Amino acid sequence: MAQGVVTVFGGSGFIGRHVVQRLAAGGAVIRVAARDREAAQVLQPLGDPGQIVTMAADITDADAVAAVVDGSDAVVNLVGILAEWGRRTFQRIHVEGAATIAQAAAATGAKRMVQMSAIGADKDSAAEYGRTKAAGEEAVRAAFPDATVLRPSVVFGPEDKFFNMFASMARLTPALPVFGCPPFPRVKLFGPHSVVEVDLYGDGGTRFQPVYVGDVAAAVDMALTDPSAEGKTYELGGPRTYSFKEIMELVMAESGRRRLLVPIPFAVARIEAWFLEKMPSPLLTRDQVTLLETDNVVAEGALTLADLGLTPTAAEAIVPTYLQRFRRAGRSGREE
Repeated sequence: MAQGVVTVFGGSGFIGRHVVQRLAAGGAVIRVAARDREAAQVLQPLGDPGQIVTMAADITDADAVAAVVDGSDAVVNLVGILAEWGRRTFQRIHVEGAATIAQAAAATGAKRMVQMSAIGADKDSAAEYGRTKAAGEEAVRAAFPDATVLRPSVVFGPEDKFFNMFASMARLTPALPVFGCPPFPRVKLFGPHSVVEVDLYGDGGTRFQPVYVGDVAAAVDMALTDPSAEGKTYELGGPRTYSFKEIMELVMAESGRRRLLVPIPFAVARIEAWFLEKMPSPLLTRDQVTLLETDNVVAEGALTLADLGLTPTAAEAIVPTYLQRFRRAGRSGREE
């Protein structure tokens, strides 16, 4: 387990809280660098008195970043955004911010660094999110060549914004979306009596390989302590891949809701996203639709959780524990 002083940028976020808890359990002294220091104070009970210290720092402020990194043995950057808003652009956060942190880590003598990226990071990606994630990796490696890069698929856990979001939708609406379905239904004829089967979903839409947040936190810990992880990139996925349709079916099963699954081709999704992305916290943007056109799964031949000595946790083992609260009858298990 990681020891010494570890500075964690983005420690107050979903993944960050689990990373901080994991590192604290191993005995590390943790500096949580956050734009909102007061909001990060809730992390302090995760460790012993004085073990977790919150510090104010915006990753776009080089002086503030250098101040919180100074004296650290290791640095972890978990900061990322799914949609742009105002000055918080992909370029500023994913590229310039990551570069600033890596440069400060190198200048102040940190021994290890972990950069949280994402599956889909690719300099040739059609989505700006994917391109800037890849550019951020390059910027980090340019300043800190031995940095370890972690690329998770969709991350799930009690506070996630993926399964919880769709379970909330299932409680409020009569239908759930299945993105990436064929633009036109596929009609098949069977047998001598021409039995007709209409296929609305094709292959079930975009494929994901959801990874448990606890496994991601463990991967950060291992990346900080295993010398063989230096300078390497790992793609983090769970033990199973799911189509978008299978994800929605899992949400319905565990939340006890029966809903119509609506096939949504990408062309339709882009139109919806054009309206939704005008919101301060958009549910969907056109850039995200572009990302959905590529399966979010671990690449063949990539280093994985197994290469860090970790066994991935199945979604079916964790998701039911927190989606039960969406059932009409609570934890009794009765369906609507």
